[in-house]
Amino acid sequence: MPELPEVETTVRGLAASLDGARIERVQLNRADMRRAFPEDLVQRLSGARVTGLGRRAKYGLIHTDRDSTLIFHLGMSGRWRIDPSAPDKHDHLVLETADHVYALNDARRFGFVDLVDTALLDEWPPFAALGPEPLGPDLTADHLKRELKDRKQAIKLLLLDQGIVAGLGNIYVCEALWHARIDPRKAAGKVSKPALERLVPAIRDVLERSLGDGGSTLRDYAQPDGQLGYFATRFAVYGREKKPCLRDDGGTIRRFAQGGRSTWYCPKCQR
Repeated sequence: MPELPEVETTVRGLAASLDGARIERVQLNRADMRRAFPEDLVQRLSGARVTGLGRRAKYGLIHTDRDSTLIFHLGMSGRWRIDPSAPDKHDHLVLETADHVYALNDARRFGFVDLVDTALLDEWPPFAALGPEPLGPDLTADHLKRELKDRKQAIKLLLLDQGIVAGLGNIYVCEALWHARIDPRKAAGKVSKPALERLVPAIRDVLERSLGDGGSTLRDYAQPDGQLGYFATRFAVYGREKKPCLRDDGGTIRRFAQGGRSTWYCPKCQR
């Protein structure tokens, strides 16, 4: 699933040519993805000018001059294609400007789009429940300490709770916990304040480095220009089961099932 860096990279790739452009044509090639497309989407977007793009958690935002914002979620396999050389049967939503074609492609159709009044974005139910952005100033060790107080669930699982931190996914939580030397199995309420003070910059550093690398291409993800993200070549633990820890401490990376997902960690240095 595309995570925060992949969505941010997608938004930046779209913004390079879509920001400020007028949407001259909107085409829906099916009635739905994971959810039905908004009934008035074609009418409200046709002729609208894009006034900016953004991201909230794992959602991309396309703002327009009609006080409406197109929200898109890439699901498991979604991506935007700019000026595709040929149409594809999985191009479900197509936006055309005077200079470019933008196709939202999703083979597995776990993604979706919605159209929301821009002034009411913060009240959109999925956004209203979100915690602070991991790259923003509101994610602090104090915030985590408050949210995790007396919690018995594993720290790894609670970091995936979007109400505690918005936008973190499995890859980057595994990586950040390794950098912060925190055992992913540890009860969240027992993680010390010094450990949380290591964790916050670790989260930011891992995300920023992935953004610099264009995200992580594992299966279906690619940037809008077709380029592949290469942060996957720098993983410290994710997908590295039975390989030596990069800290050269004699540890070997292990994988185990946790909350229905795989977790990778080094038992030698993560305590």
